Amino acid sequence: MVVVQINKEEKKIMLTKPLQLAKESDSEESYRAPNLLQRLLSLFKNVRPGSDLTRFQLPPQFNLPKSQLQCYGESVYCTASDLLSICNKGQSPLDRFISVVAWSISTTRPISFGVAPYNPILGETHHVSKGNLNVLLEQVSHHPPVTALHATDKKENIEITWSQQPVPKFYGTSVEAQVRGKRQLKLLDHGETYEMNSPNLFFRILPVPGADWVGTVDIRCIETGLVAELSYKSGHSFLGLGGSHKVIKGKIFDSSSLKVIYELDGHWDRTVKMKDRENGKVAVIYDATEVITRLQAPILKDEKSVWPTESVHVWSGLSQAIVSKDWEKAREAKQVVEERQRELMRERDSKGENWIPKHFVVSYSKEVGWDCTPIHNYVSAAPIIAL
Repeated sequence: MVVVQINKEEKKIMLTKPLQLAKESDSEESYRAPNLLQRLLSLFKNVRPGSDLTRFQLPPQFNLPKSQLQCYGESVYCTASDLLSICNKGQSPLDRFISVVAWSISTTRPISFGVAPYNPILGETHHVSKGNLNVLLEQVSHHPPVTALHATDKKENIEITWSQQPVPKFYGTSVEAQVRGKRQLKLLDHGETYEMNSPNLFFRILPVPGADWVGTVDIRCIETGLVAELSYKSGHSFLGLGGSHKVIKGKIFDSSSLKVIYELDGHWDRTVKMKDRENGKVAVIYDATEVITRLQAPILKDEKSVWPTESVHVWSGLSQAIVSKDWEKAREAKQVVEERQRELMRERDSKGENWIPKHFVVSYSKEVGWDCTPIHNYVSAAPIIAL
């Protein structure tokens, strides 16, 4: 993973390559500490099966040099081809729906066993632009961890809003993180709103370590009634051996008539094909090698405009230590960030103040869950530019 380092107020802002399919010599695996599996098993030795791991803290040896906010953002703005523009240019509602399904699959990114990004701090932000697409994320809750995302493209007249709440649980030999929250994509020129959810993260510890996406993703267009059901499967047997990995199977149908139009089959890290139920024709709707390979680290266009809450600024010291494999310095850097957050919380408590997000209006109900509404209609251009 290539690291770009830029001086800022005696700190270094580190801009790393996004997670992608390409297996390179400088991949995220190089950040792992020795004896990874043994260390991981020792972490969970006192954790009971079924436990909620939301508040579980990983030592720096298990961290990638980037925040979870960056990973969420990368899945939207880091693509080698402009799938969002393709969504907008579809001639018919069905053409646009198929393109939205392909775009949704593209947000599924590779994960590595044994390493994870940082848990974002309250109020942390990530602000990046790619072409005409401006993306902004904010950590709007710490316990439970909730992230809000807003992205806009004025040229294509596209808007994206997400809310994400990972709920990881330990099951003895595995960890599964349910990713709660609603994803919404609006093609404003066509008056179409697409709603979808996220698959869950699955980490197998024994007998064969591995990581994958599992679960069901539903994608629906409110106005046209078109629906896609995608089933993500690891493909492993009970013992973690054999089978076909990273599988997607599903269908596209009309919700009013329940008529199946296309059957979907493939792998999210390779290709996904659709078969026309009427004439049997097969076409590739998604090719991962064309979309999530050859991705480059972003660049810093305007150093002075980087907010103090920006992920790469908040975690700069820790990221430097991880890249250098200086684990003692990494532990100290992580403690500095965590203690500062505890100090701010004590200050708010002493004044009787509640923390309020800066970029979103946030509410919660048992019926709806977390609702994160952007304060502004459009996201501004960012000082960090994705290539």
